[in-house]
Amino acid sequence: MTGVVPDPLPGWLTAATGITALTGAGISTDSGIPDYRGPDGVWTKDPDAEKLVTLSYYVRDPDIRRRAWLMRRDLGARDLAPNAGHAALVDLDRQGRLRTLITQNVDGLHQAAGSTPERVLEIHGTVHEVECLGCRARTTMHEALDRVAAGEPDPACLVCGGILKSATISFGQMLDPEVIEAAVDAAADCDVFLAVGTSLTVHPAAGLVDIAVRHGARVVVVNAEPTPYDDVADLVVREPIGSALPRLVAPPA
Repeated sequence: MTGVVPDPLPGWLTAATGITALTGAGISTDSGIPDYRGPDGVWTKDPDAEKLVTLSYYVRDPDIRRRAWLMRRDLGARDLAPNAGHAALVDLDRQGRLRTLITQNVDGLHQAAGSTPERVLEIHGTVHEVECLGCRARTTMHEALDRVAAGEPDPACLVCGGILKSATISFGQMLDPEVIEAAVDAAADCDVFLAVGTSLTVHPAAGLVDIAVRHGARVVVVNAEPTPYDDVADLVVREPIGSALPRLVAPPA
């Protein structure tokens, strides 16, 4: 089924007690964070911007690092708040039907909305912390941006002098194996796999759908644009996430 949220909802969805959700950039666009690969995405409009989040460019080019810090400064200055999509997943959590919330986003808006932190897996890290690429020392993004504001265009690690980067996973950087293992377990152990606002083109996140299907889960895709997994989904919804998701996860009557 493709298009709109069905009324009534299918029984397999309302009866689901172990839902694993995967969210991508699309769930945060209503909070003022642009997506990356959509028609109006950051990288669609400016392919060169992808260099700012590509590890090889970041490590070897000080100008890329300076631009990246300016981007982080500008993002940090914005007043971002969770939206109805985030709130819907909090509601699902409080119903006791959310097994795990896997997110490709680094914005922390799921936790800000009230999702149980222990249920949230940030497979691409978080923008709220900074990590040294040398000694792995961590500090807050706020502290690093204070140094940028004070005149350090490319602040170095205060522990070892190494290169600092947001604690996000850049292109060419290894994912945290423990986080990925937990995400695989969550996909293999659910009755419904709910993919929201993700293009399902980036692996290993996209491959979680395959794992869920292989273990007998139903799949729901909520995304404005077609995805490679629409054909295997039991339900595909193209409606805006902020209005569709609250109806999809409404508690059973």
